[in-house]
Amino acid sequence: MKSHARAVVIGGGVVGASVLYHLTRIGWTDVVLLEKHELTSGSSWHAAANVHTYNSDANVSRLQKYTIDLYREIERISGQSCGIHATGNLVLAADQTVMDNIRMMASRARYLGLEVEMLTPKQAKELNPLIDERCFIGALRRHDGGHVDPNGVTQAYVIAARTAGAEVHRFTRVLELHPRQDGSWRIVTDKGDIVAEHVVNAAGLWAREVGRMAGIELPVLAMEHMYIVTDEVPEVAAHSRELLPTTDYSGEIYLRQEGKGVLMGTYERDCRVWSPDTTPWDFAMELLPDDVERLSPHLAIGFEHFPPIGRAGIKRVVNGPFTFAPDGNPLVGPVRGLRNYWCACGVMAGFAQGGGVGLALSQWMANGDPGSDIFAMDVARFGAFATPRYTNTKVQENYKRRFRMAFPNEELPAARPLRRTPVYDRLKSAGAVFGASFALEVPLWYAPAGVEPVEAPSYGRSNAFPFVKAECLAIRNAVGLMEISGFGKYEIAGPDAEVWLDRMLAGRLPRVGRVALTPMLNERGRIIGDFSVARLAADRFLMIGSAVAEVYHMRWFEQHAPPLGTAIRPLSHALTGFMIAGPRSRELLARLVREDISNEAFRFFSVGEMAVGMVPATVIRASYTGDLGYEIWVTPDYQVTLYETLVKAGRDLGLAHAGSRALMSLRLEKAYGAFLREFRPDYTPMESGLSRFVAYDKPDFIGRTAALEDRASPPTRKLVPLIVDTDVEVVGYESIIKDGAAVGQVTSGGYAHWADRSMALGYVRAELARDGETFSIDIFGKERPAVIQTSPLFDPNGGRQRG
Repeated sequence: MKSHARAVVIGGGVVGASVLYHLTRIGWTDVVLLEKHELTSGSSWHAAANVHTYNSDANVSRLQKYTIDLYREIERISGQSCGIHATGNLVLAADQTVMDNIRMMASRARYLGLEVEMLTPKQAKELNPLIDERCFIGALRRHDGGHVDPNGVTQAYVIAARTAGAEVHRFTRVLELHPRQDGSWRIVTDKGDIVAEHVVNAAGLWAREVGRMAGIELPVLAMEHMYIVTDEVPEVAAHSRELLPTTDYSGEIYLRQEGKGVLMGTYERDCRVWSPDTTPWDFAMELLPDDVERLSPHLAIGFEHFPPIGRAGIKRVVNGPFTFAPDGNPLVGPVRGLRNYWCACGVMAGFAQGGGVGLALSQWMANGDPGSDIFAMDVARFGAFATPRYTNTKVQENYKRRFRMAFPNEELPAARPLRRTPVYDRLKSAGAVFGASFALEVPLWYAPAGVEPVEAPSYGRSNAFPFVKAECLAIRNAVGLMEISGFGKYEIAGPDAEVWLDRMLAGRLPRVGRVALTPMLNERGRIIGDFSVARLAADRFLMIGSAVAEVYHMRWFEQHAPPLGTAIRPLSHALTGFMIAGPRSRELLARLVREDISNEAFRFFSVGEMAVGMVPATVIRASYTGDLGYEIWVTPDYQVTLYETLVKAGRDLGLAHAGSRALMSLRLEKAYGAFLREFRPDYTPMESGLSRFVAYDKPDFIGRTAALEDRASPPTRKLVPLIVDTDVEVVGYESIIKDGAAVGQVTSGGYAHWADRSMALGYVRAELARDGETFSIDIFGKERPAVIQTSPLFDPNGGRQRG
């Protein structure tokens, strides 16, 4: 084994092998893979290895498509068969809810260029004769995908990487990791030491242990997972072609052909965590004792929906551990606070996602950017809240629900409430129905007295619809009170605060006492942040952004750290707040402050530190509702007092509580975008409309060169607001259709209650991005008319907001 390498990948499963191959593909040939036992000896060897292209996140779908297409390439390079069964697959619907879900899949697939078709149960049975068509009402055929050979795929990656110069050392266990002053790592193994510029944790079942070697606790946990393999099934043996791998969401069953029998598995609700604290180092090429009784309820449904399987004998039961993150998506990318330590773990669907993970991570390591927005897989989507017990609880919840429908308005209950602001109990008493954002309890809407504070999950308009409408109208007609503690908040202070922040952000910084909106770009000129920046003093700023991106943004800030004496610190635990908004919000605030807050004295986008009642606060005149409004920020010890003060003073003004659902409705009426929806690393300022906030004449900011190139070239797509003629709202990622072709994709939407219109925001081809242009949007299989509305539906001239 060599003593130095540019990168060392720890873990010889399919993900580690993919990362190794992709590093060589970008030109990093001085790379080494270390595996404590044989390749695939953790989870990869016993995987069912089904592959498909669909994921609820569009970019993850693209990476899964890339993975499937890659297998032919690595077969050619390596000469090793991947055992590709390119059958495509089926998704079956036994009820209307699942039918809506697969229609949504079909809509999203149109823009992504994935070949799918809706089928009747009879048509589905022609592709899989095991189906009892009486149990189903429809199906979706996906032409991409099928299944592969786990060992063949892994070996193909490794052979291709070795051909390019990589080294692979089996039966070499990593014992310790030690960071070095220059950012490299000393890796201690049972075969000697090796120093690497970069280290990749692709350790699968041992990802926690390799994380602990670097002083971190990764939110990943292994679950037992079982499937059965049957004896020969006559209907399979007699079928003229291979069965399409089939998923039955209603039965929570997946199956595919295995020889002349069937492999059938489920994500059982009576699940079991495996090795909850530490993974045994001597575990290799092993299965766990079968416990088929736990599968009985699901197998019974499977035997009903697929009767020939019930008539076949069970040849064997496979029970092996797989790792999961709390939300079921992988953990990929650099870890905040650790130089050159990278994650590629928690990849439960390794054979569907492993190629995409390798591609994104290799680009990230070489270029500082994964090439597209992969926040859904980014390790930075979890914060300090993701403790081992939290992970244990959420992983089990996710495992049990893996084949259950996920509704856009659904909030999952496990591990809650965890993070709460001091006013939580007061808001709950006021009828708040909470959701969790970055594990913080956030009011979604308020149930009036006598109404149960529960929302039924739905793809349509839920029971909360009329109450959210009332909150929106209260804000537009009088004044509303919203807790906004969930936003990301940062303080930047020190003698070099202005110089540093001016380079980090693409926009122009405000004067003291003023606020500015500004995007943050990466080196490719893509949007990685969208902030409000308030200047409290010459050397002190308050910056407000996305709640869920706090670790993501702090990682970026620390990678471009300010000079000594100047610091940035997150304020998620140190600052809480409320927004008051509506035509009477100034009247309410004026009752509580001594300062002159008239429009002449405290203009739109002003900021000041003042006492609100008895409470010391930072007050910003701005509101995401698009109305007259104020953000009031206080330390947590004052939040309850501030709440009581505002409620008492606003009682005769018609003050109403409002939640985030109302906020997201009202922002649509102004066509305001949101980070990780409209504004994300896939888009540029010119495409998104944020170019008006970019100070192109600044001499230096990150991404300036790319931003100037972006401005000089006409964009190929643009963000537009659309009014949609529909009785059910968009969810996100639906295809926008023109003349029968997908010309764009929805990013978000909902019902604009004050305007009484259903709306969507989305990107369409630039030549079509003009006021009045008509389209249709494929919403649950029905093409709904949509028209671009460039002028905001509320306060188009900004008179209310600025007056």
